[in-house]
Amino acid sequence: MARYEIQDLDQASIGGEARADIFCEMGLMYATGRECDVDLVAAHKWLNIAAIKGSDRAARLRAELAESMTKSELATALRQAREWMTMH
Repeated sequence: MARYEIQDLDQASIGGEARADIFCEMGLMYATGRECDVDLVAAHKWLNIAAIKGSDRAARLRAELAESMTKSELATALRQAREWMTMH
């Protein structure tokens, strides 16, 4: 799975600006279990990053997903998104 993320992250940085649609698709991938196991924390993390980058669709999906997550899962997802944003 790391290979998939690395390829997408490379594509997302083309032109020096991250593309929110790539991050949104990654969130959907984890939310639906497309080509991977369902991982709500990872899904929320990527949808959150996409929303921060300007995707209204990701913001809506993130809010819907949050309704089915525990407070602990949400805290973990938010921390992971914050860490990723700090590193990239």
